[in-house]
Amino acid sequence: MKPRYEYGDEVRLIRNVRNDGTYPGKEVGELLIRRGATGVVYDVGTYLQDQLIYRVHFMDAGSTVGCREEELIPQSDPWIQNLFEFRDRVRTLCALRMEGETVAECGDEGEIENVLRDEDDTQIFYNLYINGQSVMVPERVLTFAVKDSTDNGAEKMSAGGESHG
Repeated sequence: MKPRYEYGDEVRLIRNVRNDGTYPGKEVGELLIRRGATGVVYDVGTYLQDQLIYRVHFMDAGSTVGCREEELIPQSDPWIQNLFEFRDRVRTLCALRMEGETVAECGDEGEIENVLRDEDDTQIFYNLYINGQSVMVPERVLTFAVKDSTDNGAEKMSAGGESHG
């Protein structure tokens, strides 16, 4: 196994990393680093002799986390930050139709099931569970359904027409 990244390489995380039980002082399942964060590779090791693990220091977060190769891309690669995450409650900005049938009306609420990206990482889509169905929708047709407690009750901005990155 030859590592793709070496000591000092700047990388970007493309998946959320949660504690699998090996990170001290955090609960299992607790979010450690959010996708899109950038860091520097400090070490490369193996796990169970068949997986490369990169020790990456994320300066903005002030922490070092072990990451698998498939969770990283070079920092210089194109990247668009997603607005929504798994289990976020969202509201539609327009009616959603599938095969001529209305799946959701404008303003209906649903929940994000998965974040999806196209191959060249230029567009973000979501699997959305809404009105008893799962549908894939682009980010631009969604807004947050609830107020964000981190901004003193101000409603989060919608994705429509806004540039993220």
